Amino acid sequence: MTVNYIAVIAAAVAAWIAGGAWYGALGKQWMAALGWNEADRPKSMPMGPMIISFVAEIVMAFMLAGLLRHFGAVNVGNGLITGGLCWLGFVATTIVVNNAFQKRSNALTIIDGGHWLVVLLIEGLVLGLFG
Repeated sequence: MTVNYIAVIAAAVAAWIAGGAWYGALGKQWMAALGWNEADRPKSMPMGPMIISFVAEIVMAFMLAGLLRHFGAVNVGNGLITGGLCWLGFVATTIVVNNAFQKRSNALTIIDGGHWLVVLLIEGLVLGLFG
């Protein structure tokens, strides 16, 4: 099985940028869902979590590319469907369970879960476009 590494990197970069836009748009709601106020907001961009996020998105894109190759044709439709199903089966369920036991707000679950749905759909789209 061969994986297009350029496609994997492109998918991860696109997903990482989308994540920045997601939390940029929903930052205040996300902080409220965490129970934070403006004083809790980091004074500068937290580089450690940003690097971890990018590495995680590379791993996700690589695994998604492998699944797509394993299942057959790599195209936009299959990329979106596989990304969405991976989110539903693995990511959404994990976030819901973790947040339920941690007594986190439903808003946090929706915001964070939505972010990872966007990530997997974008990665599936980009991988599908590369074919």
